[in-house]
Amino acid sequence: QVHVVESGGGLVQAGGSLRLSCAASGSTVRIGVIGWYRQAPGKRRELVASISSLGNTNYAAFVKGRSTISRDNAKNTVYLQMDSLTTEDTAVYSCSVAIGGYVYWGQGTQVTVSS
Repeated sequence: QVHVVESGGGLVQAGGSLRLSCAASGSTVRIGVIGWYRQAPGKRRELVASISSLGNTNYAAFVKGRSTISRDNAKNTVYLQMDSLTTEDTAVYSCSVAIGGYVYWGQGTQVTVSS
């Protein structure tokens, strides 16, 4: 069994920064791609960024240049540093962890950006 827990969300003013964390525990052998997604009210869930087990990264156009995803394999944790936040970044941010052909999700963490 795998548990995924996100943290680091909160309320921040526009222009500010947040660092989100995604920690996986349990049967975490051979963790593959880890991705951060977000879903705003009334909108579809969308990919924000992802990172492979080798550290290859992928970013959505709307965060490229102002976000950095990184990975600590020893801690089974992935971080998403987000800078220059805007009100459009307000959403629930969730983490997906791929292990052995399965994808596990956390409960998400709320990010609210005020103007």
